[in-house]
Amino acid sequence: MPEDPKTEHVQAPPGGAAPPVADEVEAQAVQAPEAEPASEADLVEEVEATPEAEAAEEDQDELRERAARAQEYLALAQRTQADFENFRKRMTREVAAAEARGMGRLAKELLPALDNLERALAAAEAVEQEHHLTEGIRLVQIELSAALHRAGIEGYHPEGERFDPAHHEAIAQQPVEGTEPGTIVEVLQSGYRLNDAILRPARVIVAG
Repeated sequence: MPEDPKTEHVQAPPGGAAPPVADEVEAQAVQAPEAEPASEADLVEEVEATPEAEAAEEDQDELRERAARAQEYLALAQRTQADFENFRKRMTREVAAAEARGMGRLAKELLPALDNLERALAAAEAVEQEHHLTEGIRLVQIELSAALHRAGIEGYHPEGERFDPAHHEAIAQQPVEGTEPGTIVEVLQSGYRLNDAILRPARVIVAG
């Protein structure tokens, strides 16, 4: 049978050794280094490097900034509310103090008139015969005292009490038999107080 002219014959080298083609391929396969698997850090870096990850990081930064600003605004609002509450309380105290001062000044102007009414009533009652003017004086005195009481102004008549220089003004001192020294034996003029403040001390005579 005639040989195919396209077929090439590989001649064995002298000595009958096989061609080293298979050995070279195997040697190259052994010498080629194996590809190392991608580490977790590399994978994370690849993920972070994506546009979606960068956009998410920017959104988180913006949210953190907004949260910080919200905390600042909240702290400012709380301080403002506390300052306003302190201001309101201070103004309430100042208004109350101003009202008390005004009421005290008015009462001091009215007290002499009330004293005169009491003297006139005492003089009228000293007369045995009741006069129709006596009842009128008594009604005016009662009404004026009631008006002062409604305003928080009260009179006090400390006869028989221990003398207290914070509430009483000693006009005279006299020995009284059977009375302990320092006791008020007579009130010459009633005292008046507005709440706890003394508008006018009572003028008294004290046993010596």
